[in-house]
Amino acid sequence: MKAGSNFLNAVSAVALSASMVVTGGSVATLVSATVAEAAVIRNIQVHGADRVSANTVKANLAIKPGENFTSADIDESVRRLYATGYFSDVKVAVSGSTLVVTVNESQLLNEVVINGNRKIKDDKLQAVLRSRSQGPYSEATIEADKQAIRDAYAAIGRSDATVTTQTYPLGNGRVNLAFVVDEGDRTKISQINFVGNQAYSNGRLRSVILTKKSNFLSFLTRKDVYSPEKLRADEEALRQFYFNNGYADFRVISSDAVLDEASNEYVVTFTVDEGQRYNFGDVNVESTVEGIDPEELKGLVETKAGKTYRAKDVQDTMSAISQRVAANGYPFARVTPRGNRDLGNGTIAVDYLVDQGERAYVERIEIRGNTRTRDYVIRREFDIGEGDAFNQEVITRAKRRLEALGYFSSVEVTTAPGSEADRVVLVVDVQDQSTGSFGIGAGYETGNDGGFKLEASIEEKNFLGRGQYIRIAAGGGEDSRNYSLNFTEPYFLGYRLAAGFDIFKNEDRSEDYYRVDSQGFTLRVTAPITEDLSTTFRYNYTKLDYRTSLDRDDTRLSTPYWDAVNNGPWVRSSISHSLTFDTIDDRTLPREGIFAQITQEFAGLGGDSDYYKISGKARYFHTLLEDADVIGSLSVSGGHMWGTGDTVRVYDQFTLSAGELRGFESAGIGPRATSTGDALGGTTFFTASAEASFPLPAIPRDSGFRGAVFIDAGTLYGNKVAYVGGDNVKGTDMSLRASVGASIIWASPFGPLRFDYAVPIKKEEFDETQRFKFGIATQF
Repeated sequence: MKAGSNFLNAVSAVALSASMVVTGGSVATLVSATVAEAAVIRNIQVHGADRVSANTVKANLAIKPGENFTSADIDESVRRLYATGYFSDVKVAVSGSTLVVTVNESQLLNEVVINGNRKIKDDKLQAVLRSRSQGPYSEATIEADKQAIRDAYAAIGRSDATVTTQTYPLGNGRVNLAFVVDEGDRTKISQINFVGNQAYSNGRLRSVILTKKSNFLSFLTRKDVYSPEKLRADEEALRQFYFNNGYADFRVISSDAVLDEASNEYVVTFTVDEGQRYNFGDVNVESTVEGIDPEELKGLVETKAGKTYRAKDVQDTMSAISQRVAANGYPFARVTPRGNRDLGNGTIAVDYLVDQGERAYVERIEIRGNTRTRDYVIRREFDIGEGDAFNQEVITRAKRRLEALGYFSSVEVTTAPGSEADRVVLVVDVQDQSTGSFGIGAGYETGNDGGFKLEASIEEKNFLGRGQYIRIAAGGGEDSRNYSLNFTEPYFLGYRLAAGFDIFKNEDRSEDYYRVDSQGFTLRVTAPITEDLSTTFRYNYTKLDYRTSLDRDDTRLSTPYWDAVNNGPWVRSSISHSLTFDTIDDRTLPREGIFAQITQEFAGLGGDSDYYKISGKARYFHTLLEDADVIGSLSVSGGHMWGTGDTVRVYDQFTLSAGELRGFESAGIGPRATSTGDALGGTTFFTASAEASFPLPAIPRDSGFRGAVFIDAGTLYGNKVAYVGGDNVKGTDMSLRASVGASIIWASPFGPLRFDYAVPIKKEEFDETQRFKFGIATQF
C-alpha cells in the first residue's frame, strides 16, 4: 500500500508539471480536479526577484511546502503578489515537486513630487496619494492618485482642475514621478432655485441648506463650493426642516446642479413636494413586553395632541422610552412609532409600541473615512461596545452626538451581518472637515472709557484629531489689555467628563484714579446629568493688583473703597458650581430652545476675599414668523452676594457689562464713590431683555446680515464695602434703568459681529452711558 501511495503522488506531480501553468493570474488545468486537489510540493523556487527578496515572494504565497494545494490556491497566490504592487508580471508553474515562481519587478519610485499647486499645499495633497517614494510604480495607483487630487480641488470649488504625470527614468529600475496640476478657475454658484415650495419662500429655504450663493466673501467661507455629497446633505436638511414643521409627507423630488462652462458657474435647483401640514392627534403608548407598564411611560412622551407635528419630538420620545426600558433591564426592547394620518382633520395619531426586538449583539465597530480624527474619539460617542446588546436607539443617539461635535461634514452609521446570525457589525462612515479657525474682531465703545478695541484668536475644536478644544486670544484697547488660553479635554480619564483650564491676564486703566491688573486661572470639570442638563465644578484663583495714579497725600484717598484696595495686591481663591440646562437648536443662530444656568460661588479658601454669591441667567428663543425668519428671545438674569468675613472688597461685588444692559457703559450703573465717581459694584442685580431679530431687507440672506430691535432693563444696587472719613456712596438704592435700541448682526467669517445703538430711557444722573457699541457678538 505504501508503494502504491508513493506511485500515485509521483504521477500527480508529473501530471501537474506538464499541465498547470499560471501567467498573469490565469490558470490552465488539464488534469482532473481530484488529482489537483491531492497535489503537494516540497520546495519553492523564485526567479526574477532582485530588489524584492525571495522570502518576501514566498511570504505572499497561499501555498506552503508539504501541504495540499489546489488551483484556487495558485490563483490566490498570484493575486497576492500583484497586490503588493512590486511586480508587473507573475508566472507560477509546478515542476515535479517544486513550485516555480517567476516575476518581473515593477519600477521603483525614487521620488514623488507635485508641481503647479498653489491653492492647496504639498502636505495636504501628499496625504491623499498612495504613490510613495521607495514604493512600486503602478499605473492603477497613479490613476487613483490623479483622481484623488482632482477630488481635493473639487472640494475647494475647482472642479475643472486637471492632473497629468511626468516620469524621469534614473536607471536600475528606478524612476521619479511628478504630478502636474493645472488648478483652473474656481467654480461658483450663481443661483439656488426651489420649485414646488408654497409654504416657505426661496429665501427661507436657502437659509436651511449648507450650499450658498457666491458673494464677495465666498473666497473665505467656501460655502459656495458645489459637491454631490453636499447636495445630498442639503436634501436631508430640507427634509428635517419640513418634518419638524408639520410636513410629514414632504419629499425632495430632485436636486440638480448645472454648470455653465462659459461662466464657470453652477445653477442649483431643488424640486420639492411639500405635502399637507399636520398636527399631532391622539398619542398612546403600548407594550407587549411583560413587566413594562405603558402607563408609566406616558410621562416621557414629548408629542402632545394638538401640537404641530415635529419629527424631532417623535425621535426624542423614542429615545426617552428606550433609555427607561433599557434601564429597567430590557436591553433588547424596541420602540416603534406608528403614525395614522387623518387627512380630513390634518392630524397624525401616534402609537409608540414597545416590543421585544431580536436578540443581537455588537460584534465590532468599524470606523471608516476618518483621515484626521482618531478612532477612539468616534468610538467613545457610542454607549455600547463589542459584545453589548444591539439597540437601534442607542446607535441613533450616537450618530446625533457625532454630528453635534462639528468634526465631520457627514456621518453615516450602517449595519452589516456578523460572523454569526445573532452578531451585528456597526459600520461608521465619516468625513473629516476643517475644525480650526482664526478670528479677528474690532470694536468701538463711546463714553469716558471708549475707543477702539481689537481681539485676535486662534481656535481648534479637534486638536491633533484628539477631540480636544484649545483657544488662544489676545486683545485690548486704549485703556485695557487681555490675554487668555483655554483648553478642554471632553473625555477626562476615559469618562464623559469635560475637564479643562483657563489662564488669563487682564490690565484695566478705565477708572480715573486707579488701575487694576488681574491674572489667574480656573480649573473646571463638567459632567452630564441628562442629554440637556449638566453640572460644572470650578476652582478659581485670581491675583489682583490695584494701583493709584494719585499721590498718597491726596485727600481723595480717604474714600471708603480706597481703604479697601490701596494696599494690594490681593488674592481671591474660590470654588463654584453651576447647573446648565441647554436645549438650543443651533449655537450660531438659535431659533428654538432654552439656555439656563445657575451658579453659586464661595470665596474664602485662603486669599483675601470672603463671600458667597449666587447668580443665574436664562434665555428663551422662539421663531415668531417662520417664513419671514423672525426670531424672538427673552432673557433674565439676577444675583446676590453675602459677605462672610470682616470686609467685602470692591472687586468682589457684582458689576454689569455693556452687553448685559445696552446703552450703558460696563460698570456704568450702580453704587459709586461720591468723591471720585469711581464704580464700586453692588451686592444685588437684576436684568431683563426682549429682542426680535430678522433678515435685513434688500440684502441676500446668504450674506449673513440680520437686524434686531430690543429693549433692556436692569438694576444694580447694595453696597457692603466699608468706608471711612466723611466720604459716602451714592446709587445704593434699587433704581431701575432701561434702554431701547436696534442692532445689525453679521455672521462674518471671523466670527459673529454686532453693532448696537441704544438710547437710555431711564437712568440716574451719575450713570455713565454708551449709545454705540461694536464688537464680537455673544449669545449666552
